Amino acid sequence: MQTGSAAVKQTLEDLLEGKSFCAPIDEQIVFNQISQNENVIWSLLLATGYLKVLGTEEFSEDRPNMDVTYTLTLTNREVLMMFHKMVEGWFGADSTPVYYNEFINAMLDDNVRKMNRFMNEVALNTFSFFDTGNRPSGKTEPERFYHGFVLGMVVNLAGRYRVLSNRESGYGRYDVMLEPVDKKEKAFIFEFKVLDEYDDELRLEDTVANALAQIEKKQYEAQLTAAGFAPERIRKYGFAFQGARCLIGGADN
Repeated sequence: MQTGSAAVKQTLEDLLEGKSFCAPIDEQIVFNQISQNENVIWSLLLATGYLKVLGTEEFSEDRPNMDVTYTLTLTNREVLMMFHKMVEGWFGADSTPVYYNEFINAMLDDNVRKMNRFMNEVALNTFSFFDTGNRPSGKTEPERFYHGFVLGMVVNLAGRYRVLSNRESGYGRYDVMLEPVDKKEKAFIFEFKVLDEYDDELRLEDTVANALAQIEKKQYEAQLTAAGFAPERIRKYGFAFQGARCLIGGADN
């Protein structure tokens, strides 16, 4: 789960919020297939009691080739707490938690300079634990690390913010949205991009500019404005990555 795809991270995020999800289950679990078939993860967690079945969708005549899908959720509160601790543990190596908490504080204070400093510290301390890939189009998705980063925020900001990722808003899907419970607080939209030389990006600054342009073009703030958030309370940030280097830029920075 730690090195899984963005879809695995999204499902784990939903589970941490007490939600359920649907997946096919294979009772014949082959452990060496986990890296090739992510559904094996859910089959394993179901078999070992970490997930429970809420319902099933059986075969039907109009969809004879459709696999049986199961609606799954975490078994109980104890398992939920265990998953929270597991995610915290991903960010618990050496001094990473110190840098991580400082990044959150800098973000809430609109201090982009410190956000950059601390995010780079997090990257240097954490990249060895996450398979981030080398290129956006590679077989290994670079976004795996960034979605793991989002899950860390779920743990730290739960109760104060709704942390949403890969959801529809405006004319597309944003990467991350932090929606505060209190509408007087700041809301945040993040777009992650890996420097892509084939997209005329020669510097991290170019990648940040493309990320911010995508936020504006796709109108990702539509969900927040529809929910009653004033435009001046919405912060938009582009995150550009190249290996262990990171650059963060804001729409007004």
